[in-house]
Amino acid sequence: MHSILYISTARAPLSEKELAQVLQISRRNNARCDVTGLLVVGGRRFLQALEGPEEAVRATFERISRDPRHFAVVILADKPIAERNFARWSMGFEKGADAGSDQSLQDQLAGIIAPIQDRNLQAYFAGFVKSHGSKTAA
Repeated sequence: MHSILYISTARAPLSEKELAQVLQISRRNNARCDVTGLLVVGGRRFLQALEGPEEAVRATFERISRDPRHFAVVILADKPIAERNFARWSMGFEKGADAGSDQSLQDQLAGIIAPIQDRNLQAYFAGFVKSHGSKTAA
C-alpha cells in the first residue's frame, strides 16, 4: 500500500454543484482502481489523501495534478503505508475552513482542518501538521 498527501489551490472557488460533480467522478474513478482517500476543502485550498496500490495512487495523483482547475500542487507526504486510513471511502469528504493564503503552510493546514468533527480524522491531519508542517512551510 502507498499514500500521497497533497495540498493545492483552486483557480476559482467551486460551487456546491461543481464540488459534488468532482466528488462523484472521483469516487467512481477511485473505486475502479482500488484507491481510497479523503478530500478536505477549505476555501480555495484542497487537502487530499490518496491511498492504495502504489501504481494506482501515482496514476491517480498524476491525473489530478494535471487538472487545470487547480494549481500550486505540493506533495506533503509520499510514502508506503502498512494499511489504509480511509478504507471505507473511495473518496471521503470534509468541509474545512478557509485558512487564507498569507499564512505559513503549517498555519494554513491547521486552519483548514480545524472544523473537522471526526476526532480520528482531525488527529490524522493534526499529527501530520505537527510533525511535518514546519518542514514544508512556505
